[in-house]
Amino acid sequence: MKNIVLGVTGSIAAYKAAEITNTLTKLGYNVDVILTKGGMEFITPLTLQTLSKNRVYTDMFQLEYPREVKHISLSKKADLFVIAPATANIIGKIANGIGDDMLTSVALAMTGIPMLIAPAMNTRMYENSIVQENMEKLKKHGYQIIEPRAAMLADGELGKGALADVDRIVQAITENLQEKPK
Repeated sequence: MKNIVLGVTGSIAAYKAAEITNTLTKLGYNVDVILTKGGMEFITPLTLQTLSKNRVYTDMFQLEYPREVKHISLSKKADLFVIAPATANIIGKIANGIGDDMLTSVALAMTGIPMLIAPAMNTRMYENSIVQENMEKLKKHGYQIIEPRAAMLADGELGKGALADVDRIVQAITENLQEKPK
């Protein structure tokens, strides 16, 4: 069974993480979810725990097993790392080596596996040159960007920045794992 670490951040699109988690679990993948503090404003850990059948990680300092450093053990067992939705904030932190919570610490410990980012934010934020530079920086370090789509956004504006369709995110994940799910 392939192991996927799914990061969920504080975007209105966080509710779509439930469908991503549910679909991947039904395809036979093990999904470990890391939910940021901002993400918990939009979706509960219980929802994602129920769908993944795994504990949802929200706090870097909550020790499950004293002998295990969880942000390292999660990175070691992962076959793929994906953040969906990924806010401008999380993109900036990872691009600049900031590991100040569970998700960014796990991200900084990831090596040698496919790493995907699915941005979700307002068009003005998405098109900001700093955000674009941060995404380019992540690409240089091996991240793949699952491009957002143009849609009516939460503020009522039409523009690019909406989270990619769930089917597209799942497709990118399964293609990167290069193996038929069990």
